[in-house]
Amino acid sequence: MFCTLADLSLYKNTKKRLMGVDLGDKTVGLSLSDLSLTIATPYKTLNRQGQEKTFNELKTIIEEHKVAALIFGYPLNMNGTEGPQSQKVKAFAGKFYEFYTIPIFLWDERLSTAAVTRTMIAADLSRKRQKEVVDKMAASFILQGVLDILKRSDTDKI
Repeated sequence: MFCTLADLSLYKNTKKRLMGVDLGDKTVGLSLSDLSLTIATPYKTLNRQGQEKTFNELKTIIEEHKVAALIFGYPLNMNGTEGPQSQKVKAFAGKFYEFYTIPIFLWDERLSTAAVTRTMIAADLSRKRQKEVVDKMAASFILQGVLDILKRSDTDKI
């Protein structure tokens, strides 16, 4: 179910995308890579209104955009251990995999939302606008981290 960076590197020349997922309790932020797996772009934020509806929305997006794998932000504690939120991400990802079989990669996303929020404050976005875009921006930040690692030629040594 969960794949490695080396597995993701196999998608480099397939003309398929990767999708970043920032899972929250109320929303799911999504981002998409370009076909060359170079740039992550914020895509949209889904409101979580029941597991079945959320899963069906994700499935539709995956099929529409030819997504090869999902990159879930995995919020570990600062000491590297799993906390309640990382366990929620792992459980959601596992249930989604049972619903729709697609490779899933868990990416350590410690402080990604904080980094995105600092960037938005520096860009002088209003609090209202920050709230509207923070989840999909965090998903983009998560996905870009993976894409940057995949640019290296020795991904199997990571």
